[in-house]
Amino acid sequence: MPYRFDRRTFLQGGTAGLGALALGAHPWRRAARWAAAGPASTDDRLAWWREARFGLFLHWGLYSTLAGEWGARTDYAEWIRNSAHIPLAEYERLLGRFNPTRFDADRWVSLAKDAGMRYVTITTKHHDGFALFDSKLTGFCVRATPFRRDIMREMADACRRQGLRMCWYHSIMDWHHPDYLPRRDWEAETRPVDGARYARFVRYLHGQVTELLTNYGDVGVMWFDGNWEETWTHEMGKTLYERCRTLQPSVIVNNRVEGWSPAPITDHLGDFRTPEQEVPATGWPGVDWESCITMNRNWGYNSHDHDFKPAARLIGLLVETASKGGNLLLNVGPRADGTFPEESVERLQAIGRWMAVNGSAIYGTTASPFASAPFRATAQGNRLFLFVTDWPTAACGATGVELRVPGLRTPVRAATLLADPDRRPLACATTDAGAVVTLPPDAPDAVCSVVALEFERPPEVAR
Repeated sequence: MPYRFDRRTFLQGGTAGLGALALGAHPWRRAARWAAAGPASTDDRLAWWREARFGLFLHWGLYSTLAGEWGARTDYAEWIRNSAHIPLAEYERLLGRFNPTRFDADRWVSLAKDAGMRYVTITTKHHDGFALFDSKLTGFCVRATPFRRDIMREMADACRRQGLRMCWYHSIMDWHHPDYLPRRDWEAETRPVDGARYARFVRYLHGQVTELLTNYGDVGVMWFDGNWEETWTHEMGKTLYERCRTLQPSVIVNNRVEGWSPAPITDHLGDFRTPEQEVPATGWPGVDWESCITMNRNWGYNSHDHDFKPAARLIGLLVETASKGGNLLLNVGPRADGTFPEESVERLQAIGRWMAVNGSAIYGTTASPFASAPFRATAQGNRLFLFVTDWPTAACGATGVELRVPGLRTPVRAATLLADPDRRPLACATTDAGAVVTLPPDAPDAVCSVVALEFERPPEVAR
């Protein structure tokens, strides 16, 4: 029987069913490379991305003008054309309303940079088919709006000026293109499939990807999505992956370029996994992955969605992701006028304040070596970083508290708190069970304090 998968199935990475289908038993191993993809090794191409650990995701498009509202409902976002059953002709009229006069690419990139992010991934085209760039292959793009300016050009230039990597999200699914199949069930009568040819759509898709990888300089990542319908096949995914790597040999491509297959797939596609709205329980040792997570409930802008995660929770997600060996792609849904919601700005700034002190414990690190510990941790060469959110309780009158480091087998050369500008040394003793670090009675950071341990050699931890 053909192996079928949908969006829900695809996103449940690590399950047995998905392992037999799109991810395979050992997908995206760091030592692996796609044989026909050119001379750059996987390690070389992913070096900057593994160092970065933290990026900004942006969902912006025509749907932003509706702010989540249609009819009597206010709970829509980027899927609104499909979820609210908006006829194509009516949705196209939003072109006349898209005029983000307050858009400032340098401001957006500056907010990301100040938050400690190292790359930006933006929706060049979401499932609705609207292109935020000046595509010569369609009239359904930013050129047809009152704004007219090529947003991707401005974003790429701003990232280049400020030293961040520009990355493109691009949807394979396209609810606007006349040759994309299948149609949505609810519009079958108004949009008959007569004359539609999926092969023409695939050529169009390749054409837009070529524009994106030709006209805007170096691109860090091609982040595909909308790949779960059976019309998009594994062989099509392989060809698109090859196209990306041919146009830019160093570009990184995510696993959502993968397509459907009537048989188990053995030549898996993509350079990293993309868990959505979660951090995998144990990470994926030996596998590159990036969790994409929203600040509130939606990816695109919804003016009624004020259910934002506290900044402390978002910092916790960043720490959790890094401690498990992954990247965090944190989403903002800009408003139709081109500005970020105030709640998003406040959280980016709070994260930035924490990263300004503790970023060295995130960038370029690998997963925690501890099987079990009262803290999360990252490793980097001869250093370990311990993230302490639950500060040990001091005994009455005590001048310090003890943090036990279970299983540590290598003597500690120096221990300090990253939040201590004077880097005063912390007392550290070795025990049969590991090590004990003496901390001050009060945490220097109310959200998460980081203890840095330095060694003469890469530390060994008993598991």
